[in-house]
Amino acid sequence: MSEQRFGEFVAVRRHGDGHVAELVLDRPKAMNAVSSEMARSIGAACDALAADASVRVTVLTSSNDRAFCVGADLKERNSFTDAELVRQRPTARAAYTGVLELPMPTVAAVHGFALGGGFELALACDVIVADSTAVVGLPEVSVGVIPGGGGTQLLPRRVGAARAAELVFTARRVEAAEARDLGLVDELAEDARTAALEMAGRIAGNSPVGLRAAKRAMRLGQGLDLRAGLEVEDAAWRSVAFSGDRAEGVAAFNEKRKPQWPGE
Repeated sequence: MSEQRFGEFVAVRRHGDGHVAELVLDRPKAMNAVSSEMARSIGAACDALAADASVRVTVLTSSNDRAFCVGADLKERNSFTDAELVRQRPTARAAYTGVLELPMPTVAAVHGFALGGGFELALACDVIVADSTAVVGLPEVSVGVIPGGGGTQLLPRRVGAARAAELVFTARRVEAAEARDLGLVDELAEDARTAALEMAGRIAGNSPVGLRAAKRAMRLGQGLDLRAGLEVEDAAWRSVAFSGDRAEGVAAFNEKRKPQWPGE
Protein backbone atom coordinates (compact mmCIF):
# COMPACT_ATOMS: atom_id res chain seq x y z
CA MET A 1 0.00 0.00 0.00
CA SER A 2 1.35 3.43 -0.96
CA GLU A 3 0.35 6.78 0.51
CA GLN A 4 0.39 10.34 -0.80
CA ARG A 5 -0.23 13.31 1.48
CA PHE A 6 -2.27 16.35 0.57
CA GLY A 7 -1.34 18.88 3.21
CA GLU A 8 -1.41 17.92 6.87
CA PHE A 9 -4.94 16.57 7.07
CA VAL A 10 -5.66 14.41 4.01
CA ALA A 11 -4.02 11.27 2.65
CA VAL A 12 -4.65 9.07 -0.37
CA ARG A 13 -3.71 5.42 -0.04
CA ARG A 14 -3.54 3.04 -2.98
CA HIS A 15 -4.48 -0.57 -2.30
CA GLY A 16 -3.45 -3.75 -4.06
CA ASP A 17 -2.83 -3.08 -7.72
CA GLY A 18 -3.68 0.60 -7.24
CA HIS A 19 -7.20 0.46 -8.66
CA VAL A 20 -8.74 1.17 -5.22
CA ALA A 21 -7.92 4.55 -3.70
CA GLU A 22 -8.65 5.37 -0.08
CA LEU A 23 -9.21 9.07 0.59
CA VAL A 24 -8.46 9.45 4.30
CA LEU A 25 -9.74 12.35 6.40
CA ASP A 26 -6.81 12.69 8.80
CA ARG A 27 -7.35 15.45 11.33
CA PRO A 28 -7.99 13.20 14.32
CA LYS A 29 -7.41 15.74 17.09
CA ALA A 30 -10.32 17.81 15.75
CA MET A 31 -12.51 14.79 14.84
CA ASN A 32 -11.95 15.77 11.21
CA ALA A 33 -13.66 19.16 11.53
CA VAL A 34 -13.22 20.71 8.09
CA SER A 35 -11.06 23.82 8.34
CA SER A 36 -10.14 25.96 5.34
CA GLU A 37 -6.81 24.15 5.09
CA MET A 38 -8.46 20.75 5.22
CA ALA A 39 -11.06 21.78 2.62
CA ARG A 40 -8.29 22.83 0.26
CA SER A 41 -6.59 19.48 0.78
CA ILE A 42 -9.78 17.51 0.10
CA GLY A 43 -10.27 19.49 -3.10
CA ALA A 44 -6.67 18.92 -4.20
CA ALA A 45 -6.87 15.19 -3.47
CA CYS A 46 -10.09 14.91 -5.47
CA ASP A 47 -8.54 16.78 -8.39
CA ALA A 48 -5.66 14.31 -8.41
CA LEU A 49 -7.95 11.29 -8.18
CA ALA A 50 -10.25 12.57 -10.93
CA ALA A 51 -7.28 12.94 -13.26
CA ASP A 52 -5.99 9.40 -12.59
CA ALA A 53 -7.61 6.95 -15.03
CA SER A 54 -6.14 3.97 -13.17
CA VAL A 55 -8.39 4.56 -10.14
CA ARG A 56 -11.56 2.48 -10.49
CA VAL A 57 -13.07 3.12 -7.02
CA THR A 58 -12.49 5.65 -4.25
CA VAL A 59 -13.30 4.89 -0.59
CA LEU A 60 -13.72 7.83 1.79
CA THR A 61 -12.58 6.99 5.33
CA SER A 62 -11.47 8.57 8.60
CA SER A 63 -8.39 8.07 10.75
CA ASN A 64 -10.31 9.05 13.91
CA ASP A 65 -11.74 6.31 16.12
CA ARG A 66 -14.73 8.40 17.23
CA ALA A 67 -15.81 10.27 14.13
CA PHE A 68 -15.98 10.12 10.38
CA CYS A 69 -16.25 13.93 10.30
CA VAL A 70 -18.08 16.37 12.57
CA GLY A 71 -18.57 18.98 9.85
CA ALA A 72 -17.27 22.50 9.49
CA ASP A 73 -14.64 23.80 11.90
CA LEU A 74 -16.89 26.10 13.92
CA LYS A 75 -14.00 27.37 16.01
CA GLU A 76 -12.38 28.68 12.84
CA ARG A 77 -15.72 29.99 11.56
CA ASN A 78 -16.28 31.89 14.82
CA SER A 79 -13.12 33.90 14.16
CA PHE A 80 -14.19 34.99 10.66
CA THR A 81 -15.43 38.40 9.73
CA ASP A 82 -18.33 38.47 7.30
CA ALA A 83 -15.91 39.26 4.48
CA GLU A 84 -13.66 36.34 5.43
CA LEU A 85 -16.66 33.99 5.50
CA VAL A 86 -17.62 35.08 1.99
CA ARG A 87 -14.06 34.53 0.76
CA GLN A 88 -13.91 31.09 2.39
CA ARG A 89 -17.12 29.84 0.81
CA PRO A 90 -15.64 28.75 -2.58
CA THR A 91 -12.93 26.81 -0.74
CA ALA A 92 -15.52 24.93 1.30
CA ARG A 93 -17.72 24.25 -1.72
CA ALA A 94 -14.79 22.88 -3.71
CA ALA A 95 -14.21 20.17 -1.10
CA TYR A 96 -17.78 18.87 -1.27
CA THR A 97 -18.14 19.17 -5.04
CA GLY A 98 -14.72 17.53 -5.42
CA VAL A 99 -16.05 14.36 -3.80
CA LEU A 100 -19.43 14.63 -5.53
CA GLU A 101 -17.89 14.99 -8.99
CA LEU A 102 -15.35 12.17 -8.77
CA PRO A 103 -15.90 10.25 -12.01
CA MET A 104 -15.41 6.77 -10.57
CA PRO A 105 -17.70 4.99 -8.07
CA THR A 106 -17.26 6.21 -4.48
CA VAL A 107 -17.99 4.49 -1.17
CA ALA A 108 -18.08 6.24 2.21
CA ALA A 109 -17.11 4.27 5.33
CA VAL A 110 -18.85 5.91 8.29
CA HIS A 111 -17.61 5.17 11.78
CA GLY A 112 -18.81 7.34 14.64
CA PHE A 113 -20.15 10.84 14.12
CA ALA A 114 -20.93 12.05 10.60
CA LEU A 115 -22.63 15.37 11.23
CA GLY A 116 -23.31 18.45 9.12
CA GLY A 117 -20.62 18.76 6.51
CA GLY A 118 -19.29 15.36 7.57
CA PHE A 119 -22.55 13.69 6.59
CA GLU A 120 -22.61 15.77 3.42
CA LEU A 121 -19.24 14.32 2.41
CA ALA A 122 -20.76 10.86 2.84
CA LEU A 123 -23.91 11.88 0.92
CA ALA A 124 -21.66 12.99 -1.94
CA CYS A 125 -20.57 9.35 -2.35
CA ASP A 126 -22.50 6.75 -4.33
CA VAL A 127 -22.78 4.22 -1.48
CA ILE A 128 -22.56 4.69 2.29
CA VAL A 129 -21.40 1.82 4.50
CA ALA A 130 -21.64 2.34 8.27
CA ASP A 131 -21.06 0.38 11.44
CA SER A 132 -22.99 0.28 14.72
CA THR A 133 -21.16 3.35 16.07
CA ALA A 134 -22.48 5.61 13.30
CA VAL A 135 -24.46 8.71 14.20
CA VAL A 136 -25.52 10.88 11.26
CA GLY A 137 -27.42 14.12 10.84
CA LEU A 138 -27.64 17.61 9.42
CA PRO A 139 -27.87 19.90 12.49
CA GLU A 140 -27.06 23.18 10.75
CA VAL A 141 -30.34 24.98 11.53
CA SER A 142 -29.57 24.54 15.23
CA VAL A 143 -26.60 26.93 14.81
CA GLY A 144 -28.36 29.39 12.51
CA VAL A 145 -27.29 28.19 9.07
CA ILE A 146 -28.42 25.54 6.58
CA PRO A 147 -26.69 22.49 5.13
CA GLY A 148 -24.36 24.10 2.62
CA GLY A 149 -22.30 21.19 1.34
CA GLY A 150 -25.05 19.70 -0.79
CA GLY A 151 -27.27 18.38 1.98
CA THR A 152 -30.49 20.15 1.01
CA GLN A 153 -30.19 18.63 -2.48
CA LEU A 154 -28.61 15.24 -1.87
CA LEU A 155 -30.68 14.14 1.11
CA PRO A 156 -34.09 14.55 -0.62
CA ARG A 157 -32.75 12.59 -3.59
CA ARG A 158 -31.78 9.79 -1.22
CA VAL A 159 -34.78 9.61 1.16
CA GLY A 160 -37.52 11.78 -0.37
CA ALA A 161 -38.59 15.36 0.27
CA ALA A 162 -40.74 14.86 3.39
CA ARG A 163 -38.24 12.68 5.24
CA ALA A 164 -35.39 15.05 4.35
CA ALA A 165 -37.46 18.02 5.57
CA GLU A 166 -38.08 16.31 8.92
CA LEU A 167 -34.41 15.54 9.38
CA VAL A 168 -33.16 18.99 8.38
CA PHE A 169 -35.81 20.95 10.28
CA THR A 170 -35.47 18.99 13.52
CA ALA A 171 -31.65 18.89 13.27
CA ARG A 172 -31.81 15.53 15.01
CA ARG A 173 -29.07 12.95 15.13
CA VAL A 174 -29.84 9.47 13.83
CA GLU A 175 -28.12 6.33 15.10
CA ALA A 176 -26.98 3.48 12.92
CA ALA A 177 -29.98 1.12 12.90
CA GLU A 178 -32.51 3.87 12.22
CA ALA A 179 -30.18 5.43 9.66
CA ARG A 180 -30.21 2.19 7.71
CA ASP A 181 -33.99 1.85 8.01
CA LEU A 182 -34.49 5.40 6.69
CA GLY A 183 -32.00 4.95 3.85
CA LEU A 184 -29.50 7.45 5.25
CA VAL A 185 -26.87 4.73 4.99
CA ASP A 186 -26.97 1.74 2.65
CA GLU A 187 -25.23 -1.05 4.58
CA LEU A 188 -24.39 -1.81 8.19
CA ALA A 189 -21.23 -3.80 8.80
CA GLU A 190 -19.18 -4.87 11.78
CA ASP A 191 -16.33 -2.69 10.53
CA ALA A 192 -17.27 0.05 8.08
CA ARG A 193 -13.82 0.59 6.59
CA THR A 194 -13.14 -3.10 6.04
CA ALA A 195 -16.56 -3.64 4.47
CA ALA A 196 -16.23 -0.55 2.26
CA LEU A 197 -12.80 -1.63 1.01
CA GLU A 198 -14.12 -5.14 0.32
CA MET A 199 -17.00 -3.67 -1.68
CA ALA A 200 -14.54 -1.44 -3.53
CA GLY A 201 -12.46 -4.49 -4.41
CA ARG A 202 -15.50 -6.16 -5.94
CA ILE A 203 -16.39 -3.04 -7.89
CA ALA A 204 -12.81 -2.61 -9.10
CA GLY A 205 -12.93 -6.01 -10.78
CA ASN A 206 -15.32 -4.57 -13.36
CA SER A 207 -14.63 -2.47 -16.44
CA PRO A 208 -13.29 1.00 -15.52
CA VAL A 209 -14.84 2.40 -18.70
CA GLY A 210 -18.16 0.77 -17.86
CA LEU A 211 -18.08 1.92 -14.23
CA ARG A 212 -17.51 5.56 -15.10
CA ALA A 213 -20.11 5.54 -17.86
CA ALA A 214 -22.70 3.89 -15.60
CA LYS A 215 -22.07 6.48 -12.89
CA ARG A 216 -22.32 9.30 -15.43
CA ALA A 217 -25.62 7.96 -16.74
CA MET A 218 -27.13 7.61 -13.28
CA ARG A 219 -25.98 11.04 -12.12
CA LEU A 220 -27.00 12.91 -15.27
CA GLY A 221 -30.32 11.09 -15.47
CA GLN A 222 -31.45 12.06 -11.96
CA GLY A 223 -34.41 14.41 -12.06
CA LEU A 224 -35.10 13.94 -15.76
CA ASP A 225 -38.29 12.45 -17.13
CA LEU A 226 -38.01 8.86 -18.32
CA ARG A 227 -37.66 9.68 -22.01
CA ALA A 228 -34.84 12.19 -21.37
CA GLY A 229 -33.18 9.80 -18.95
CA LEU A 230 -33.14 7.04 -21.52
CA GLU A 231 -31.41 9.40 -23.95
CA VAL A 232 -28.74 10.01 -21.31
CA GLU A 233 -28.37 6.26 -20.91
CA ASP A 234 -28.11 5.74 -24.66
CA ALA A 235 -25.35 8.33 -24.93
CA ALA A 236 -23.45 6.60 -22.13
CA TRP A 237 -23.96 3.22 -23.82
CA ARG A 238 -22.58 4.56 -27.09
CA SER A 239 -19.51 5.83 -25.24
CA VAL A 240 -18.62 2.29 -24.15
CA ALA A 241 -20.07 0.09 -26.91
CA PHE A 242 -16.98 0.38 -29.12
CA SER A 243 -14.39 0.58 -26.35
CA GLY A 244 -11.47 -1.72 -25.72
CA ASP A 245 -13.08 -2.69 -22.43
CA ARG A 246 -16.22 -3.89 -24.20
CA ALA A 247 -14.19 -5.99 -26.64
CA GLU A 248 -12.13 -7.48 -23.82
CA GLY A 249 -15.20 -8.17 -21.68
CA VAL A 250 -16.97 -10.09 -24.43
CA ALA A 251 -13.79 -12.01 -25.32
CA ALA A 252 -13.10 -12.93 -21.70
CA PHE A 253 -16.68 -14.12 -21.21
CA ASN A 254 -16.51 -16.36 -24.26
CA GLU A 255 -13.05 -17.66 -23.33
CA LYS A 256 -14.14 -18.24 -19.70
CA ARG A 257 -11.31 -16.18 -18.23
CA LYS A 258 -10.89 -13.10 -16.07
CA PRO A 259 -10.90 -9.86 -18.11
CA GLN A 260 -7.72 -7.83 -18.43
CA TRP A 261 -9.31 -4.42 -18.80
CA PRO A 262 -7.42 -1.96 -21.03
CA GLY A 263 -9.38 0.89 -19.43
CA GLU A 264 -10.15 2.58 -22.72
